[in-house]
Amino acid sequence: MSTIPDASIDLMVTSPPYPMIEMWDGMFADLDENIRIALADHDAAGAFRLMHARLDAVWAEVSRVLKPGGIACINIGDATRTVAGDFRLYSNHSRVLSSLESLGLVALPDILWRKQTNAPNKFLGSGVLPAGAYVTLEHEYILIARKGRRRAFASEGERQRRRASSFFWEERNVWFSDVWLDVQGTAQDLEIRESRKRSAAYPLEIPCRLINMFSVKGDMVLDPFLGTGTTAIAALATARNSIGYELDAPLCRIAETVLLEAIPAARSYIEERVRAHVEFIARRSQAGGFFGHRNRHYDFEVVTEPETDLVLDLPSEVRDAGHGRFEATYAAEILPAALPSWKAQALPAPPPVPCEGNRGLRDALRAESPLNTEEL
Repeated sequence: MSTIPDASIDLMVTSPPYPMIEMWDGMFADLDENIRIALADHDAAGAFRLMHARLDAVWAEVSRVLKPGGIACINIGDATRTVAGDFRLYSNHSRVLSSLESLGLVALPDILWRKQTNAPNKFLGSGVLPAGAYVTLEHEYILIARKGRRRAFASEGERQRRRASSFFWEERNVWFSDVWLDVQGTAQDLEIRESRKRSAAYPLEIPCRLINMFSVKGDMVLDPFLGTGTTAIAALATARNSIGYELDAPLCRIAETVLLEAIPAARSYIEERVRAHVEFIARRSQAGGFFGHRNRHYDFEVVTEPETDLVLDLPSEVRDAGHGRFEATYAAEILPAALPSWKAQALPAPPPVPCEGNRGLRDALRAESPLNTEEL
């Protein structure tokens, strides 16, 4: 990530390879021959330490490029594994958090994402006999850390962007819970078999939530483990810029294809947010709930005053600008076509959000995919 200037990133959202999960052994071993040797020698503790040393180099770069007040969000799971007959837990989340704190980042309350599982047995080990079974892992962590003190919005333009980036009151109540029970896992439906083994893709809902929670429109979002491009799609759906890095050439090709075809997924996410809010209004009204405000763009009721300026930008096109760069344009209308029953007020669209290198476009999305392993 040497091409990224110091203190230029507003938010980092990623899901890295998980050390001591077997599907990523080969990737780590390709980066460090000592990891291959440790695994072959059944030196689990050594392999775990060396794998995290590779991740530590990435977190150091993340710390460098984050702006003061910028936030890092890392989705990672712990690992369980039997090596040389010894079964144990490898606590990836605590090891990553320790690394972030050693770099001076401030740990914030994390989120437990409880993943749904179809496994018929909810245990590991010898069934119903005591002291021989082990608790199954059905959750992952979303670690959240900040660089320095809380971000300030000093200028009037910054404050306006912040208000336009607000989220619905009922979304806040779900998103800012420390346990997420409502996000389904994602299927790894990749055309290239070997790349399937190396993708740590998470559901689009996760980066969309985190980007909405911890950044504002026009911000730059970084994913140092781009994979199939989920974070970049989330940035597109939330009117943010993004930069992504991926070392796996087949995954880069998949990410490029996914980005060019991402408009339906991004618009579907936006339309679902509006649809869910409309349903919330109906339920609250039926229960006699009070709404003190109306959104001035969509002309529907909202609970809090900041929500009156909320606007959800609809992406209309993504084009390949060459050299790993993609640019997105956004539609002039603000009402999702899938919700014709709601009539938006005849108000002009909000002014363009200034974005680096957008050449007059409403917003720009940038995904870079250098294949130089020196980046790790």
